[in-house]
Amino acid sequence: MSNTVIITDTSCDLPEEVVNKLPVIRLKMSVSLKDNPGDDISYLDIKEFYDKMRRGEIIPVTSQVPVNVFMTCFEELRKEGKKGIVLGLSSKLTGSYQAALVAKETTKADHVKVLDTKCASLGTGLVVYKAAQMAEEGRDFDEISREIEFYAHHMEHIFTVDDLEFLKRGGRISGAQAFIGGLLNIKPILHMVDGAIFPLEKVRGRKNVVKRMVEIAAERGKNLENQLIGISHGDNEELALELADAMKREFNVKQIMISWIGPVIGSHSGPGTVALFFQNA
Repeated sequence: MSNTVIITDTSCDLPEEVVNKLPVIRLKMSVSLKDNPGDDISYLDIKEFYDKMRRGEIIPVTSQVPVNVFMTCFEELRKEGKKGIVLGLSSKLTGSYQAALVAKETTKADHVKVLDTKCASLGTGLVVYKAAQMAEEGRDFDEISREIEFYAHHMEHIFTVDDLEFLKRGGRISGAQAFIGGLLNIKPILHMVDGAIFPLEKVRGRKNVVKRMVEIAAERGKNLENQLIGISHGDNEELALELADAMKREFNVKQIMISWIGPVIGSHSGPGTVALFFQNA
């Protein structure tokens, strides 16, 4: 095992049991109520969180990892003689990346590298998972940084949401883009481009969403059979499992990690979201 530790945040949506087995530090991005920013609701059971969103009982908002939290983390690693690689949510979606850069400069943390993954949810999670595995294998700090940046920047994010209004409310897409989603059982498919969210196309109905997401994977994916594929969902396990089965049938995929979309990402994507992550190179 190397002396490299992977630093991420609570938007990465890696299952708890996976994080606990790896050299990973997960910093908190707070989730609170829009009308009461001081009221932390990240403690809510994830099913309860989505049920409350569906009923309109909560309007959650999120906050970046504070600079001082990064500073404390970097100083603790220095004392322990360890190095750290920061792999968090895309800089287009949070201020955490800039906060980490400020903390690195302030603390003169030459033992820390801050990378912009340009990923979100389990897309970030798969990047963190791979980097942590490399650290466990004893790979060199610079080698991990170099390889993981390539891996992150070739991570495809293909996802569908039940209601684009949540992304609009959080400023992740425009009102005009949100309008298309609620019409006549139209299901939007979105993707990430250079770390930002964009609508990709529209399909009619649940069945066609899975079919089209698998087709996009065929168009963009490379060597899918031998990849670790990621699927995350916002209280929509049934559709996530349908997608997983379809990926196995079409591409003989052997490894799929399925996780819940946690409150940080779920605050913006809303209940019902299902996302697919794979490598395009």
